Amino acid sequence: MTADTALLERKTEAIEKKPEASSKTAVSARAPSGKKIVVIGVPLDLGQSRRGVDMGPSAVRVAGLEARLEALGHIVEDAGNIAVAIPEQKKEGSARAKYLKEITATCTKHAELVLKTLEAGKTPLVLGGDHSVAAGTMAGVAEFHRRQNQKAGLIWIDAHADLNTPETSPSGNVHGMPLAAIMGLAPTELANIMGFSPKVQPENCVVVGVRDIDEAEKENIRKTGVEVYTMRDIDERGMRTIIEEALRSAGRGTAGYHVSLDMDWIDPEDAPGVGTPVRGGATYREAHLAMEIIADHGRMSSFEIVEVNPVIDEHNQTANLAVELAISAFGKKIL
Repeated sequence: MTADTALLERKTEAIEKKPEASSKTAVSARAPSGKKIVVIGVPLDLGQSRRGVDMGPSAVRVAGLEARLEALGHIVEDAGNIAVAIPEQKKEGSARAKYLKEITATCTKHAELVLKTLEAGKTPLVLGGDHSVAAGTMAGVAEFHRRQNQKAGLIWIDAHADLNTPETSPSGNVHGMPLAAIMGLAPTELANIMGFSPKVQPENCVVVGVRDIDEAEKENIRKTGVEVYTMRDIDERGMRTIIEEALRSAGRGTAGYHVSLDMDWIDPEDAPGVGTPVRGGATYREAHLAMEIIADHGRMSSFEIVEVNPVIDEHNQTANLAVELAISAFGKKIL
């Protein structure tokens, strides 16, 4: 079976299962126990060359994130946006890691806010920006658990592994490096936010849905020892099996796990407005199934959505889907 044939079959199944917009659509149950959720916007776009993801947090908010979470019974507080620099204000610095100084400064501020949110007994819901913001999110999450002598897990859902370093990156764009920083490789500045590294142990870090990996990056995957499930794994074994295995790995010996969702994981047909689109991604229903299983397990400590780019989106389709997936991750059920 070719990759295109597999994708077509999965899309056909997804279309058949996609809910119709009618009054007869099954209504979701309210969340069994409401969480206190803090929305944190990080409109950072210094990590990549294509502009527009800095407007991602606004697009997701406009799509009704807060109201739809509250409809599930959650209490939602919007902390606004972290202040970030824009390329017009700064020099890009080293071509091997562009705007690294500014990205590190933003991620450090962001990590501190994530830490305070968790210490207050609340759940951070982070809106990017490009995926380099995850280095800050995970630093805050890991520090919170470290102070309690606990470990954190990480589910990285992405078309890309983001395990490049300044030495291996073909572009020098830092949004391709945050997982490398989280795992303690490089860049050093990002890796050492909060003063320790790595943020997650390899056995508790799982990458799901990759289909576009740089050649030099493959060695970094082997070096870190993170568990990686490609789109072929999902094609062959099914989303449920893959996500269940990923959650077991991320949850083994940890106090919970952070879920980092790059919207380019989903096929561009359903999510056209992303920073780095790649054909052959998860279908609409596969993406929802993954989020629903995560909600069922009940051990997600924090959640983030990144790389929504309204500049190249179609009628805010990608931001709307991002909201749908977020509410599935926070407990929405079909029945």
